[in-house]
Amino acid sequence: MELYEALCQLVRSVEDDMKKAAGGNKAAGTRVRKSMQEIKDAAQQIRAKVLELRGAEDGAE
Repeated sequence: MELYEALCQLVRSVEDDMKKAAGGNKAAGTRVRKSMQEIKDAAQQIRAKVLELRGAEDGAE
């Protein structure tokens, strides 16, 4: 659940820069791209953890 909360926080933190980037601010666009990479990495960690949990459940049966 901690990983999910971290992902949510990353998404919330990029909101201001998204608005600025949509307004044409190139530096904000760069920050958004960097944040999106961090979001992607966090989502991948969650995905791996879910698969790990599913594997543990399958092995327990």
